Amino acid sequence: MATEIKAPTFPESVAEGTVAAWHKKPGDSVERDELIVEIETDKVVLEVVAPEAGTLTDVMADEGDTVESEQVLGKIGEGEASGDSSKKEAASSDDDSAEKASEDKSSDDKQDAPKKASGGGKQHEVKAPSFPESVQEGTVATWHKKVGEAVKRDEVLADIETDKVVLEVVAPADGALAEIKAEEGSQVESEAVLATFTEGAGGESSGGDDAKPAKDDSSDDDSADEKVGDKILAPAARKMVAEHDLDVAKIEGTGKGGRILKEDVQKAVKSGSAKKASGGAAAAPKGAAAAATTTAVEGERPEKRVPMSRLRQTIAKRLVEAQQTAAMLTTYNEVDMTAVMELRAQYKDTFLKAHDTKLGFMGFFVKAASEALKRFPDVNASIDGTDIVYHGYQDIGVAVSTPRGLVVPVLRDTDSMKIADVEKSIVDFGKRARDGKLGIDEMQGGTFTITNGGIFGSLMSTPIINPPQTAILGMHKIQERPMAVNGKVEIRPMMYLAVSYDHRMIDGKDAVQFLVTIKELLEDPARLLLDV
Repeated sequence: MATEIKAPTFPESVAEGTVAAWHKKPGDSVERDELIVEIETDKVVLEVVAPEAGTLTDVMADEGDTVESEQVLGKIGEGEASGDSSKKEAASSDDDSAEKASEDKSSDDKQDAPKKASGGGKQHEVKAPSFPESVQEGTVATWHKKVGEAVKRDEVLADIETDKVVLEVVAPADGALAEIKAEEGSQVESEAVLATFTEGAGGESSGGDDAKPAKDDSSDDDSADEKVGDKILAPAARKMVAEHDLDVAKIEGTGKGGRILKEDVQKAVKSGSAKKASGGAAAAPKGAAAAATTTAVEGERPEKRVPMSRLRQTIAKRLVEAQQTAAMLTTYNEVDMTAVMELRAQYKDTFLKAHDTKLGFMGFFVKAASEALKRFPDVNASIDGTDIVYHGYQDIGVAVSTPRGLVVPVLRDTDSMKIADVEKSIVDFGKRARDGKLGIDEMQGGTFTITNGGIFGSLMSTPIINPPQTAILGMHKIQERPMAVNGKVEIRPMMYLAVSYDHRMIDGKDAVQFLVTIKELLEDPARLLLDV
């Protein structure tokens, strides 16, 4: 029985849409929830997925056609396709039967292929992790294993990059990948099928002509391939060629028919044998949205265009949102770091032996901020619509720079933490942030944020609030400056501090006094012990 594929229910403000692209054609087999067609409206592009597994038998709305809400776009049948019935007359029943039998056999061969290619055994679907509610989709960042390569249980197969963290996908058992269904750069949703996996398999696939290879080893007429000159590039290879700005003509392909695979590009990058000549204009691949594109022009003025990572897109969105929605204002002060630096110099060796971590400056700032937040609850509050949420705890986010962008892991209940606990946590956050190992729950729910531009040499800056928080503290470079002390000029290690705050919630008086409190606590650290 055929299943109808319908357009989504459009919002009230959208009257109709246009069929933008069919990702399947009549006769193609589809999996449940697999993307079939995209509908473009005047506001968004809506994805239509398969309601059931089967074969696309009919296309009733071609690309470019205008469709209405819940209009039937096509049909999915249990058997193989009978052609585009809305556009053509059906062939004779004998021909249909013969064609269907032939295509059913071909479909069966394709289904058996992964087993043959990886040596048999129980098969599993390798799925993307379950994303949190705040994460809609992710990008397949890296495949660490290729089809046929032996892996151990729980060994990392792939990395999924979301707008907050990188999630790892591990092997469900000892075995090997039979087929990769989501190439690097593909957009995937929560629990989407990424690949098929066969238990007990190992070594490169050798299933012969019947074996269905992975997408990186697919035939030359793969629709995702691209021909550059006399070379044919696989999608993953095309992406790497663009990213490294390589001369395709200098890369030797080892795939079927001389097809250039990802491994071939990796080898060329390592050997440096495929670099473009200076000022050259060798053809660079085009196409995939996830790929970087490089345009070389005369006069050695190259340009490189790369898509924003999901993390960078989220950072951009949140920072612009903060500036557009908050009545943001910044107040400055300066702190004499003499007392903290003397204390640190006196006890750093003892501290290292006692706690197995170095004594830095951030521990003092976190503890001082925690005390100041208790005294000024408005600074520790957040805005939720027209409500103010006062937090009876201090969860301080610490901005950490990584190669992927800025992330803000959160220290929980900092008021009860010791300085050693703060220092250990920050070191751990920094290491795991750079490795992409932070969990989403570790970067949510902060009530206040501290950012330290001083480690990069910043003397003064205006930090941007991290919504829905209402304030952020900016630390800066410690620099010796002449200061008037008791009527005399002395050289002191000084640091500028900045607090940006949401004037909708915090009055200027409270913001200034909050910053002065932090200054006083740092200039006389004994106050932290005496709670004065």
